This record gives sequence, C-alpha cells and structure tokens, in this order.
Amino acid sequence: MTKELRIIDLFAGLGGLRIGTTLAAEKQGLQVSCVFTSEIKPSAIETYKRNFPGEAIHGDISKVDADEIPDFDILLAGFPCQPFSSAGKGKGFADTRGTLFFEIERILEAKKPSGFILENVEGLVNHDKGRTLEVILESLARLGYKVSWEIFDSSEFSLAQKRKRIYIVGARSNEVDLTHQVKTYRDLGSVLEKKFDPILWIDSPISKLLLRNFKIDDLLGKQIRDKRGGPDNVHSWDISLKGKVSKRDRELLGELLKQRRRRSWAIAKGIPWSDGMPLTLDEIWSFTGSDLFGGGFKDKEELESALEKLLNQGYLAFEEPKKGKGLPGYNIVTGKLSFDISYILHPRQATPTLVATDVTKLAVPLFEPEGFRRLTLREGLRLFGFPDSYTFPASLSYSKAFDLLGNSVTITVVEHAAARLIKSL
Repeated sequence: MTKELRIIDLFAGLGGLRIGTTLAAEKQGLQVSCVFTSEIKPSAIETYKRNFPGEAIHGDISKVDADEIPDFDILLAGFPCQPFSSAGKGKGFADTRGTLFFEIERILEAKKPSGFILENVEGLVNHDKGRTLEVILESLARLGYKVSWEIFDSSEFSLAQKRKRIYIVGARSNEVDLTHQVKTYRDLGSVLEKKFDPILWIDSPISKLLLRNFKIDDLLGKQIRDKRGGPDNVHSWDISLKGKVSKRDRELLGELLKQRRRRSWAIAKGIPWSDGMPLTLDEIWSFTGSDLFGGGFKDKEELESALEKLLNQGYLAFEEPKKGKGLPGYNIVTGKLSFDISYILHPRQATPTLVATDVTKLAVPLFEPEGFRRLTLREGLRLFGFPDSYTFPASLSYSKAFDLLGNSVTITVVEHAAARLIKSL
C-alpha cells in the first residue's frame, strides 16, 4: 500500500519546493498530499493555481492561526531573509518576532511535524554578521529538531545555472546528512529551444554596436560593463559607444581601470582606500610614459591631451577621491550602463544566477543570422528544473514571469534535500 506524506507549502512562489519534494517522495514509494498552501503575490497565486488546479491558496501566513492548519509531516518554506531586532540571544520567540521566520517557528512549535525544508539566499550565512543564521539554528534546535544546512550550487545538480542557495533541513528523529557527492553538469545549449517568438529578437543600438565591433564567437560569455577590466568584459570604449577611440586610448582606459583599484595608490596618497580612486596626471604618467600603449606617450602634454579628449567624450570624469582629502584626478565613468544587454550567455556553459531584476538583459547569441535574443519562458523554467508540463498563464507578462522565476528554488536541489530528509524519517 502506498503511504501518504502530508506537506504544507509556505511562501509557496511557483511551488518549486512542493514539486521537488513530490519527486523525491514518489521515488521512495510515497504519495504526497499538500494540505495547506500560503502565498500573497497575485502573479504567483495565479501561476500556482494554473499548475495545481483546485488548490486553495491562503494569503498572509501571519494572519493564519496554527490551529487552522491541518496536521502534516513536512513543512516547506522559501522564506524572505530579514534582520532580527533583538540584540541578545536565546530569548526564544523574542529573538524573531516581527520577522517572517517567526511564522515558521510558531507553526512548527504548534504542529510539531516530523521535519522541514527551508530555503534562502546564500547571503543568509553572513547576514547581520552571521547572527541571523545563528538565531534561526538555535530557534529550530530549541523546538526539538536536529538541524543541518548546506549551500548548494544548482549547476552541480544537472542544471545549466550557477545558483547558490542555503538549504536548512531539520528532523525530530536524527540529523539529516545533506552531503552531495555525485555532481552532474549541463550547459545552456541543452535547454535552448530552436523556435522562439520573434518578439524576443534584440534589435537595438547596443546589439548593432556589438556586432559591428566583434564577431559573435568573441562575445560568448562576455559582460557589457565599465566597472571591471579583464578579458570577460566588453567596455563602452570597445564598441565606441561615446565616440571613436584609438587603440592606444583603449589600452590607456583599460590600464586606468585596473590601476584605480590598487591599494598602493591610497597608501601613496595618504587616504583611505576605495574601490576606484581618481588618479592625477602625474600618477597616470608614471605607468603610461613607458613602452606600454604602442610606445607610450612621449610627454605629459600628449598624455594630458588624450585624457582631456576622453573626458570630453564621457569615458572619463575629473573628480575628487570618495574618501579622505586628496588631489582630484581622472576616473573611469562607471555608472550603471543603461544597456538592454548586460551579459551574453555562452551556450557551452551554465548561465550566471538568474536574478529577477537583470534576467531580461541576458542575451542568447544566434549564429545564423548573427544576432541576439531573449531567453524564452520555457528555457527559463528549464534552468530551474521545472518540468515541461509546467506553464505560465498566457495573461502573465514576460517580465512578471521572470520576476517569479528569479525568486524561485531549483527543483533538482530540492529533490536532493527532500530525498535525504524523507529517508531519515
């Protein structure tokens, strides 16, 4: 006879924790019954109901009495990360009151389920100098659970996305071993669709400039930004965004981008170090009046002329140091570039972490004809491990769908954590 595993899904989002736990349970001969679901975001609720028809979605969990929740075996929650206001430790509920973790805590205390799976951002480990995680672990242990936690990277679980998240798992019976030894990898190419809506094609000034200055193969895996140097970045001057620059001027900007971050300049100036300090003409002359840049600059006047040209074009700014008192100097203009492309994905690599605010600026390279397009929603779902049967409502906009995905869990990681928990129970 098939045994039943009862779960509740808090801060449910797209239901990823529920899907992963269901997959793990079914492989162990268990039938999963979700007896309670809570979510407040309208777009998430609409999507959840589409994929779990007939589901009753409860709203704000802080307004739900624990007695109203049916008995269950496992609590699932991808809860928001919040600081705790109490300055002390070991104060029980006083430590966490006013945060959403408190809602998890009070439900566990009242219902006493066999176990739980909590998911959060990697930053929880160092949040509030580590105090937040410390209080969470102490609180869960105080409720009678043996707790373990791990940071997992989704790219090691056969998903084509680098995404690090913390999983906190607890059981009343014994501590759960979350060790993940067999790592499997996939690349973006394995999830790409051959057909896509033409509306996803990127036809913009920046896409034209990129293709005018580079071959498509040379753009794979590149970020479009001026804040950092290195071979993995395409800078505004590399595509003549603000005006044409010579090879020597490009090399000058590239070297200045690196030099401005060196702590030795702060020491020499007698000011606190900051990430990106302006450098004076004399300081820049010290590393350009050499054999660099095709023979360097013959004198300071020639260097100053080049710097002033780049200043007038908008590649440089003339400013004072951010910290301490020091002479003003030339600095790279690193304001957030308002490009519609911030990163060109590499088909033979995993994607960077998909973040709700930036995912619409990721570009998939196309080779015939050469160009760029956005990720499809199906590709986005696959990058999180959702089955192809999972769909978004037609009424949901592209940006709202990816906003939901950017805050979602990854299914294969949940399945691993759930499988370990269920075995221990």
